[in-house]
Amino acid sequence: MNRPAVCFGSPSPEHDISILTGLQAVRALSDAGNDVVALYWSKTGNWFQVPDDIEPNEFADGLPRSAQPVSIQIGENGGFYKAGKRGKQSPIDISAVVVCCHGGPGEDGSLQAMFDLAGINYTGPSQQGAAIGMDKLAFSGTMEAAGIPSLPLHLVTDDLTLNEPGPFIIKPRFGGSSIGIEVVDDLATAKALVKTQPLLRLGAVAQRYLSDAVDLNISVRTYPTTTLSAVERPLRPEDGGIYSYADKYLTGSEGMASAPRELPADLPPGIEGKLRTIADQVVQLAMVRSVARIDFLWNADGLWINEINTIPGSLSWYFWAHEGVSFGQLLTDLIQEASENPAARFQTDGADGTALRDVGAISHKLA
Repeated sequence: MNRPAVCFGSPSPEHDISILTGLQAVRALSDAGNDVVALYWSKTGNWFQVPDDIEPNEFADGLPRSAQPVSIQIGENGGFYKAGKRGKQSPIDISAVVVCCHGGPGEDGSLQAMFDLAGINYTGPSQQGAAIGMDKLAFSGTMEAAGIPSLPLHLVTDDLTLNEPGPFIIKPRFGGSSIGIEVVDDLATAKALVKTQPLLRLGAVAQRYLSDAVDLNISVRTYPTTTLSAVERPLRPEDGGIYSYADKYLTGSEGMASAPRELPADLPPGIEGKLRTIADQVVQLAMVRSVARIDFLWNADGLWINEINTIPGSLSWYFWAHEGVSFGQLLTDLIQEASENPAARFQTDGADGTALRDVGAISHKLA
């Protein structure tokens, strides 16, 4: 069976951008001759199958009229199911799911864990890789422990004190795409912001803001072999502000693919070489799988790892288009990897019943 699916949407602030990435993937796979199953994960958390030729504006005001409810089951006969005649549930034949869900439960390991339990092959990070990639504090700590240069990141609490002056950049601890990110002049403002900004309610981190820093990004794909792309330099707005959600996704009809950038970036050989060396290390440390984007900051004082995006906008296809890889080929490789190397294989070695046979009555354990 070679029938790919694409899932997109999700109960996330990045729901709309996820739809755009997902529909691009659906269309590219359909144009390549595949019978694609398009799976929409709604804002309410329900699953639906939609036509493979559906357009983005059909989601703008809510659930598309053409959407048909489906369900997901876990266990030995896990997978996606749709209701047939007389309410009988019929399995939907799927070889692997291309995950295009940005942010929230689609990128923090929740969806990945559910797919693992259902026995569904999927692209993107594993449950563990997704969890570490979405938690900025955990990712930063992992990099620091490995000796990789990174700017100190602090969890914003009422007791936090810093010995460095502002301004600071405040980010949601869990999240991506620059949503909820703001620059503040001092720590007192940061603490007040955390108490009033809904996108920071799960936690916020503070980092020294470098107004002169240059953003540098690189993509990696892990199939058929681990490969790094050329380095890009996203172009910040003329006012010198942060590279925002609007800059990434709302500047053109192609989303992030049409955002202003310099690709390949014009860099000193020493800087590019150092960046690529660090990126290779991050692939191992962060358990990168499928395709990801690794973000850096650079100025005259140094080069630092900033964060990782494990399910990047447009699946970073514009990096690979520059390398001569079509979007269809990139997706085909992701699906092939997901089918050949599932993200999780559960083991029960050692659970042979010995501990249960010898224990006697459970009341003995409570004595």
